Amino acid sequence: MSTIREIVVLSGKGGTGKTSLVASLASLVKEKILVDCDVDAANLNLLVNARVIEEQPFVAGSKATIRPDACTACGRCREVCRFDAISQGFVVDPLACEGCGACYFLCPESAVTFDQMLAGHLYVGETDEREMVVFAELLPGGENSGKLVAAVRTRARELAERRQGKLILIDGPPGVGCPVISSLTGASTTLLVAEPTLTGIHDLERIVQLASHFQIPVSVVVNKSDLNAEFTERIRRLCEERELQFLGTVPYEPGISEAQRQVRTILQYAPDCPASLAIKEIFTKLQSIMEVS
Repeated sequence: MSTIREIVVLSGKGGTGKTSLVASLASLVKEKILVDCDVDAANLNLLVNARVIEEQPFVAGSKATIRPDACTACGRCREVCRFDAISQGFVVDPLACEGCGACYFLCPESAVTFDQMLAGHLYVGETDEREMVVFAELLPGGENSGKLVAAVRTRARELAERRQGKLILIDGPPGVGCPVISSLTGASTTLLVAEPTLTGIHDLERIVQLASHFQIPVSVVVNKSDLNAEFTERIRRLCEERELQFLGTVPYEPGISEAQRQVRTILQYAPDCPASLAIKEIFTKLQSIMEVS
């Protein structure tokens, strides 16, 4: 049985400070693989200054193409297309085509080809400390984001097994959609980053419900907690009511922006500031949870 643990850090929305927290936690861990599962806007690799050492194409989803040498302009493809993706000149718009295959199967002249398309790229990066970062980029309009996330996680596990690593730390995508589900399933535990706002509580409840559905243990951290003490306390009580692990709070720290401009974590930039001390305490609690899980 594999001893590799996967911690996925999630939030119900973007902008909660999730990536900053992942990079900070990563600076406290040795022998780990870093993963960014936000395939629409990966930026963990930028924060840890990783250079790309491996690139793989990601092929998924099919698009129709009409061969003019075989097309008789009968109009059958335009009749069955529900996305208005075929022009009067019988040329397929690849952005409008949804890949349903109706024109391909119903063309009486077999003039339509239906090939898989390049949807993105998967990358492996290496930091100055020779640590691996796996991430991906879905092309604009690309399909199967959940499948690309699964490919990212699979590559990360291969690297962890090859390097005999024991921890995969995942920066998950925002929201509760398909990429989040693909990031979450099979993980050892999830760390949820919440904001002390009314919408932050709503987003937290959505992601807690999703994690509970997949029976993934949940821990919670409130970022920028001192901006609203009332809502921070409400999140704490919510964790008590739902029997969730409340790992602590991280106060607002303006120095994080300057640290990012210098391609450093807040722990590297200001190791003794209140935010850095809070993150270290959260890391200690997270370690305890992983040891008993």
